[in-house]
Amino acid sequence: MSRSIAEQDMLAQEEIIVKMDAVQLAQTGAEIFCQAAGTSIARHGFFAVALSGGSTPRAMHRLLARQPAVAQIRWTHTHIFWVDERMVPYDHPDSNFGAAQADFLTRVPIPPQNIHPMPVRGEPATEALRYQAELKAFFQAAGRTAPVFDLIFLGIGVDGHTASLFPGQAPSARVDQWVRTAKGGKPDVWRLTLTYPAINLAGHIVFLVSGEDKAPILEAVFGDRRAQLPAQKIRPSNGKLTWLLDQAAARSHPKQPRKANRHPSASITTGSKTS
Repeated sequence: MSRSIAEQDMLAQEEIIVKMDAVQLAQTGAEIFCQAAGTSIARHGFFAVALSGGSTPRAMHRLLARQPAVAQIRWTHTHIFWVDERMVPYDHPDSNFGAAQADFLTRVPIPPQNIHPMPVRGEPATEALRYQAELKAFFQAAGRTAPVFDLIFLGIGVDGHTASLFPGQAPSARVDQWVRTAKGGKPDVWRLTLTYPAINLAGHIVFLVSGEDKAPILEAVFGDRRAQLPAQKIRPSNGKLTWLLDQAAARSHPKQPRKANRHPSASITTGSKTS
């Protein structure tokens, strides 16, 4: 079946990068962060990035607190937000913000007012409205009517969830709802999460995926469009989508990632060295 022009344009903005291991995955993720920061600040004077939690991005975050990243990034012009957060205290082991603080935020010269964690102390619905208001105020001050992040990092769960957007979860009723509540995952607690409309506005979305346990769900994401998994609903409306995988997640030799037969229009970069 032939693809529509819109589908071809969408796939032209999709890239798959396969790295040998989790170490090279982290290095490439840090390079993408640094490059996006430089380009965004040069273009419009600031860099707005939204981070995810989980174990995969932590090695990348630690690299941001080391040279050359510390010197390359203009931290005073960088604003860090979160894709999702568990409703637990920031010093809790399951806090995404707490992990980022420990990994790099306390070790780089970023002004405290440039760090925008999701609020977790009140009722989930109230805190979702608070974060929505914070996003609105920040992006309106930057001359934008919606939260157009320069870069968003996402992960994917073995069930196909991304951010705290889970299978079977009803979608947001309004495109102008950028933050919502959710309950599920591990641990099974209340969470805040950006919505599909908010995520898909980003200029660049990067999935970081590592480990053999993610290979089956990636096969479903790439090979079965009827699955309607949350990760499949991440389609930038006017931006670029990158899948950054290690070889274990890609489940084949880097020169022949299985994804090559799924989306022939997508750009595929492989190799044992970082880009």
